[in-house]
Amino acid sequence: MRKPRVCVLRTAGTNCDYETAFAFKRAQAEVELVHINTLLKAERNLLQYHILALPGGFTYGDDIAAGKVFANELRCRLRQSLTEFVLNGRLIIGICNGFQILVKSGLLPGNTQWTQEASLIINDSGLFRDEWVYLRHQPQSSECVWTRNIPTTIYLPIAHGEGKFVVKNKEVLERIKANRQIVFRYVNNPNGSVEDIAGICDKTGRILGLMPHPERHIDVYQHPHWHKTASNNDGHGLLIFRNGVEYAKRHLV
Repeated sequence: MRKPRVCVLRTAGTNCDYETAFAFKRAQAEVELVHINTLLKAERNLLQYHILALPGGFTYGDDIAAGKVFANELRCRLRQSLTEFVLNGRLIIGICNGFQILVKSGLLPGNTQWTQEASLIINDSGLFRDEWVYLRHQPQSSECVWTRNIPTTIYLPIAHGEGKFVVKNKEVLERIKANRQIVFRYVNNPNGSVEDIAGICDKTGRILGLMPHPERHIDVYQHPHWHKTASNNDGHGLLIFRNGVEYAKRHLV
């Protein structure tokens, strides 16, 4: 069987692209680092890939707001390609800055107009938070294909200054909850996110955005207490990448 093809999309200011690519390779995918200009010039077609990954970083220096410029490029210049990509059942993951891009483009929580209904804003502390956090996976309330059969509680690092998840209004929050789109909640909320939300998916469960960095915990030795953990060498983050790759193998390749 052919390996699923992953596009790790980058631009000026992206700085987690190599780690994200490495994680997908560990999950047995074929990975290509693609600069956004390559897509804008039509030198690559998104439909050549099964998975689109938007990694962490500070795209375009987080000018205006974190991820906003990149989000505008997706919405205004690649909307048709992305719409076809999603309608063809492909997968998308946005990590940290990638999550900020997904919500500010309107891809998450998701609506047909690509209207922004949520955001990730400055942490309540006003500080950049760089630490490890526990996340509660919401298996009873999420259909996300990226997180099937993972533990109820996982441990991942965060590194962000604008990670507070907020929504446009109460109706948006109630819709997210009714559609079972909340994937991860913080155990101890580090940034003030509404209802402790750390990650959400779209209604299909194929588009995932989260603030913590799964690509930074793909091996047990990356865990700050690795010497106390079980003998399994796989980190919690690798489980997320494997789920995406395995889904693509079954349904897309």
